[in-house]
Amino acid sequence: MRTHHTAVVVIATAAVLTLAACDPQAAGSAKPAAPGATDSGAPAPSSPKPAAKTAALPNMVGKGLQTAQDEAQAAGFFVLKSHDALGRDRLQALDRNWKVCSQTPAPGASIGTSTSVDFGAVKLEEACPADEAPAPKPVGGTMPNFAGQGMKAVRSAFPTNASITVKDAVQSRMVLQESNWKVCGQDPKPGTALTGQPVSFTVAKTEETCP
Repeated sequence: MRTHHTAVVVIATAAVLTLAACDPQAAGSAKPAAPGATDSGAPAPSSPKPAAKTAALPNMVGKGLQTAQDEAQAAGFFVLKSHDALGRDRLQALDRNWKVCSQTPAPGASIGTSTSVDFGAVKLEEACPADEAPAPKPVGGTMPNFAGQGMKAVRSAFPTNASITVKDAVQSRMVLQESNWKVCGQDPKPGTALTGQPVSFTVAKTEETCP
């Protein structure tokens, strides 16, 4: 009687195929290319960085703040900000009610369009100052002289945990919007050491005369 060996041959063939699949070298497969390399193994050339864009910044002084911002954007400048040129720390909540007194950078030469452009502005009915009033510097160890400065800006010069009292020096009005008021008097007096004690101010409306 003849013995059939077909099952043995099939099992042996399956074992050989399994070993070949587990061994990439035995199967003749190539290693994957390293990241950033070409088929030949050399590093792939890097793409050149796009050149920074430049443009001439128009002269916006004397224009309405909204118009100035629109024209700056049309020229390619989109990093825009503004501040109160009178140093009173007022917000330009409605740009159409403000006009440009100064701009930084100055107009003219081409600059990068990613440059931040800052407009100094006042309200339409106000005159631009000959020199912009700087915002008060943060208080240190002694009391500065805040006479005549905007109360909102003065408050921002103190740390947030400072105890501050504000009273009307002219009448008995409530001081609700401090950006419309200026300092007439202060306690402690200028030059006094500040050790965390409460401070107080008397104020008048910006257009009023201090008593």
